[in-house]
Amino acid sequence: MDDLEQLLAERACERLVLDFVRRLDLGEPGTVAELFTEDGTWEWPEGERAVKGREALRDYFDGRPADRLSRRVMTNILVTVDSPTTATATSYFTTYRVDGHTGGMVPAGPPVQVGHYEDTFRKAGDRWLLASRTLFLPFGGPTPRQ
Repeated sequence: MDDLEQLLAERACERLVLDFVRRLDLGEPGTVAELFTEDGTWEWPEGERAVKGREALRDYFDGRPADRLSRRVMTNILVTVDSPTTATATSYFTTYRVDGHTGGMVPAGPPVQVGHYEDTFRKAGDRWLLASRTLFLPFGGPTPRQ
């Protein structure tokens, strides 16, 4: 890969990381599945939870409570391009959310999650997709109800 190809691959993977949380936070949670390969996985080593395959991912993300208000802050996105068709990344996140939201502004509270993702990406045709996303959650608590 030349430098420009590597830079374009890094940027495409960074955009996937950011598009993932935008879709969750701004009302399109079911479409998150489109960012994964057909055999993509979303897993949490703690508790040995995993969702495998695009259809299962769509069902999982569509199951998000309709009255959930959330905002995620993504930082420290470090993408490593391993080949012309594979890459990995680590990114940090902070999640603010409440359930029972009916509109308007919510008084600020502490974040309910702080952790990081470890991602693998695969290029399918001319598009980069998430092949796997693993969530590590050293700080977490219950989602408050408004």
